[in-house]
Amino acid sequence: MNERKINNRVSNAVVGALLVISMCLITFPIMADEIKFKFKSPSFSGVGTSSHYLTIDSQEMTRKEAIEAEIKALKEQLERDAENTTLARFIKNFESRVYAQLSRQLVDQLFGENPATEGSFLLFDNLITWTSDGVTLTMTIFNEATGETTVITIPIGDFGFPAD
Repeated sequence: MNERKINNRVSNAVVGALLVISMCLITFPIMADEIKFKFKSPSFSGVGTSSHYLTIDSQEMTRKEAIEAEIKALKEQLERDAENTTLARFIKNFESRVYAQLSRQLVDQLFGENPATEGSFLLFDNLITWTSDGVTLTMTIFNEATGETTVITIPIGDFGFPAD
């Protein structure tokens, strides 16, 4: 019997302790807060949406400009490479020499030992004419493609370099 009394006392103590603990828990205010879910993306939450969209637009524009700049740089590099080939350099050099020879012949006709008083020639789409009245030389360049006219007047008496 003694054991039974001890068991009853232990179980009464356990039940009493549980009763005291549960009473304490019931009487204390509850400290929990409600669970709130928020989207982190401004596209879903609406908070900061306009600045979010501006940032995305700015990034897209910067990326687009970088791609366009890279394409432009590549095109320019290809053009430089095409202009720097052996054939392109030869053609430029040849054209330069032809134009130099043509201008030398024109200067001889205008200012040589027996200068011509008038003349003309066609250079691509440009009709070049000149007349001289002994005092001035008037050269007219007419572009047939665009209709533009350029007039150059050169004083013959003052033409040349001073003698030392």
